[in-house]
Amino acid sequence: MNYIKSSVNLTTGTIKEKREEIKKQFLQTYELDEKLFDLLKDKEFLYQQPNRLRHPLIFYYGHTATFFINKLVLANILKNRVNKDFESIFAIGVDEMSWDDLNSNNYKWPTFEEIKEYRKKVKEIVLDLIENIEFSIPINWDCAMWIILMGIEHENIHIETSSVLLRELDIKYLIEDEIFEYSNEFSKEYPKNELLDVKGADVILQKDRNNPVFYGWDNEFSYHKTFIKDFQASKYLVSNGEFLEFVKEDGYNKPEFFSSEGKEWLGYTNAKHPTFWIKKDEEYFLREINRVVPLPLNYPVDVNLYEAEAFCKYKSQKLGFEVRLPSEDEYYRLYDFVNAQEKEANIGLKFFNQTPVDKYKFDDFYDVVGNVWQWSLTPIYPFDDFVTHPIYDDFTTPTFDDRHALIKGGSFISLGNETLRSARYAFRKHFFQHAGFRYVKSSNEYRTKLNDNVYETDELISLYCDFHYGSENFGVKNFCLNSVELLKPYLKDIKTSKALDLGCSVGRASFELAKIYDEVLGIDFSANFINVGVKLKLYDSLIYKVKKEGEIFDEKSVSLKDFDLEKIKDKVTFMQGDACNLKDIYTGYDLVFCSNLIDRLYYPQKFLEDVPSRVNKDGLLVILSPYTWLEEYTPKSNWLGGFIKDNKEVTTLDSLKENLLGQFELLDIIDVPFVIKETNRKYQHTISQMSIWKKR
Repeated sequence: MNYIKSSVNLTTGTIKEKREEIKKQFLQTYELDEKLFDLLKDKEFLYQQPNRLRHPLIFYYGHTATFFINKLVLANILKNRVNKDFESIFAIGVDEMSWDDLNSNNYKWPTFEEIKEYRKKVKEIVLDLIENIEFSIPINWDCAMWIILMGIEHENIHIETSSVLLRELDIKYLIEDEIFEYSNEFSKEYPKNELLDVKGADVILQKDRNNPVFYGWDNEFSYHKTFIKDFQASKYLVSNGEFLEFVKEDGYNKPEFFSSEGKEWLGYTNAKHPTFWIKKDEEYFLREINRVVPLPLNYPVDVNLYEAEAFCKYKSQKLGFEVRLPSEDEYYRLYDFVNAQEKEANIGLKFFNQTPVDKYKFDDFYDVVGNVWQWSLTPIYPFDDFVTHPIYDDFTTPTFDDRHALIKGGSFISLGNETLRSARYAFRKHFFQHAGFRYVKSSNEYRTKLNDNVYETDELISLYCDFHYGSENFGVKNFCLNSVELLKPYLKDIKTSKALDLGCSVGRASFELAKIYDEVLGIDFSANFINVGVKLKLYDSLIYKVKKEGEIFDEKSVSLKDFDLEKIKDKVTFMQGDACNLKDIYTGYDLVFCSNLIDRLYYPQKFLEDVPSRVNKDGLLVILSPYTWLEEYTPKSNWLGGFIKDNKEVTTLDSLKENLLGQFELLDIIDVPFVIKETNRKYQHTISQMSIWKKR
């Protein structure tokens, strides 16, 4: 079958033509995702967990559909949910971040048939939107149609990651039928690799978020320029045959070839050969997605970054000079040098597996694009004018941690954005992602770490770091600390076991509550915000920058030790979640603390209907808010106050009373002022109203 490989061009054609192109791309992606799971002998096997660091397969079958609905609701394109329970349990948890809840005991997974029916409903909704949503050309990331494209490209990524999970699953659960087209050009011979010259030149990346030609993720939009000097790169990707030399010379038992992190991985896994190789009676076989074949020595090896680095050190010893993995910019230079965009490659599901390393020629090189992803030694980092997309603010920023390395070039199963030169995907260094490598001999400088310190570069998050952890301004007490202090008199003689800080932002109140409560869970919609709390738990300090004037910034440092919070940090956990659609497991709290949250929710009424069930009898619900209703965050039809209805002013407090009195007793209302410093000469002075409610 000929699949549509590339993304939709967002700048050409008519509205009608664009609708048809996007419809075709959506249907291909949506149906291909489902077809992948047809490789299972029985749909009951969806509940298997191939990798303990990932969810069971059933999560991914539901996740890609719920992503469409969750993002469309957040963007105020859809008013109603399809299934709030599915859109909660299938929402988050895919990359072994500390806030990923991978405990299956916390989930009651629905049946395959239920999810299949859900996917059908989502499909109808998205098709209707593609047909009727208003948009103009060019489509940019402020356009409603961008959210549809976001869902399509997100599902393309998961088609690839799910295929890797299927490859990690015991082969006994998979059918042997070849429902895709396979390459069978196996050989026990493999070409001898060599280093070839790459002429130096400028590397330029340029992508305008206001006028992109193709869909792009937040980390791609920038003007990035650097000069790369002449270097040499291996003619071929490292083949199974070339890597077998390393295995036969006992490379996995030579820790000097591995980095310190690589040694930890090696000690944990006790690996002796690549994970998809199977050794039987001194013979090696290769595990493909749904079949096992004799190891083709002419196919590219599939390894993680630690194994690729170790091979380069081994190869350097053999060659008598250093070779290493390429940097991201060196990859771009090689790409440009051979005009890779004009060449045929094993990409876009031409085959459902790898092909020989000497099959697809790029001038004098091979497989500059496709076959397998290529590890670089560059940790993913933000370009200078990096900003997150407001509807998917946690696509990239959680990976700015020096633990995710960029992979380049795409694999045999890559589609859409993944096939573009501009794509910047990063994976955990110990993960497997149909990824191999080539090596280079180079004197070019390269980035090895994101930062020497734990550093927060996002301007908005830095603003909130200063608000939570910075100095007081104009004699107004720290808002987070003061809010908890004002609450203390109401905590006498009530249980203080579990607290939920909902809308925890960068975490100061969560830590302060841990001085009182045995266990505190901080939840925020933004992974970028909770990542600050996570970093403060992990590292001695975090550096952030605050604006002084224009483009001039001050650097500041924060540590939990500064506030006597170090000793209670283990009582605090952070999770990503949607306050308007929380998972059922978040219940049984003696306190639910919601600070400056309610007027930033897209559907606050849903929150008020749901939150009482989360609070224990005699427990407290605390709501702080300045009631600053803005259509930017909440559709006007969903405001709880600040409008006139039936010739009567409706305030937010009126709506709180209407919703909560009966289930709660209103204990008190307290004004809590706060000041946010924007620059040296601009401050926000606001008064939040704290209402304290006791569950009857």
